Amino acid sequence: MNDLIDLVASAKSAFAGALTPADLENAKARFLGKSGQITELMKGMVALSVEEKKALGANINAAKQAIEAALAARRQALADAEMASQLAAEALDVSLPGRTSGQGGLHPVSLTLERIEAIFGSMGFDVAQGPEIESDWFNFTALNTPQDHPARSMHDTFYVEGGSEAAPNLLRTHTSPMQIRYAVQHVKAHRAAAGIHGDALFSGDMPEIRVIAPGRTYRVDSDATHSPMFHQCEGLWVGENVSFKDLKFVFTDFCRTFFESDDLVLRFRPSFFPFTEPSAEIDIAFQSGPLSGRWLEVAGSGQVHPNVIRNMGLEPEKYIGFAFGMGPDRLTMLRYGVNDLRLFFDGDVRFLSQFQ
Repeated sequence: MNDLIDLVASAKSAFAGALTPADLENAKARFLGKSGQITELMKGMVALSVEEKKALGANINAAKQAIEAALAARRQALADAEMASQLAAEALDVSLPGRTSGQGGLHPVSLTLERIEAIFGSMGFDVAQGPEIESDWFNFTALNTPQDHPARSMHDTFYVEGGSEAAPNLLRTHTSPMQIRYAVQHVKAHRAAAGIHGDALFSGDMPEIRVIAPGRTYRVDSDATHSPMFHQCEGLWVGENVSFKDLKFVFTDFCRTFFESDDLVLRFRPSFFPFTEPSAEIDIAFQSGPLSGRWLEVAGSGQVHPNVIRNMGLEPEKYIGFAFGMGPDRLTMLRYGVNDLRLFFDGDVRFLSQFQ
């Protein structure tokens, strides 16, 4: 019995002297391994009687359990020491403020586009989206733009691979192609509903076409007020009795709502666009504030040209309408007092965060 007590004490001392997990496993083998002292004692009971085996076996098991408990305690102590060492090496100063991720927000031009869509949506206009890589037909031909027009020059327009030499593909120079696409789909749907087949121009009854087409556009241009990539919002209203008077009312109401100002004055200045006739530039003037007394051009507009009405599949003797095109980037500059368009696209978070 005394020998077993000494054996347990010897095991505890050996375990306590183990400074690493590897040393502890070596010490364990001396006492609990296949050739360890406890195992040898168990093997020595073979020659004993049954009564002697019961008595000695119980004492050996008690010693083995005491040694295993000491082994487990030392393992835990070594693990705790290793954890304490690691925590000390990787200590965190919990008194410092945490690193939080910043909250994002919409780009100022996106805020303007949402505002434009909401205002025209309240007037019954749909919002149309379309491809930024456009065909020559939708971008120029369908909009009554002749082959010798400057906009078709390689110096003014980004042409891309695809299409043909006679009808190349390009990055759209305005969102007006969506007016044609939307109107063509609108007319096709009503021709089909009326059971009309063939290519004849549609002169039947159908709901008015009211749509705006906001989106990115591209031209070879870059300075403080122009960017190679910029945004446009085109608008179209076609019906049987849509006049220039309606254009003036709709756009005046839009501008006053957008700028939240009733003292805004609009001027429709005669101009020329291939796709409208008559045409007008739209200027605005504030009656108060830092821009008071200055006329600022914000859009182009006009009565839709009969050739464009025909390209929509409609009979121009029955259907008439107006169209306009404005730059949301310029509207954003005016609304927020920004004097350089390039600031919107430099990606400077310090600048963009002011609009959140």
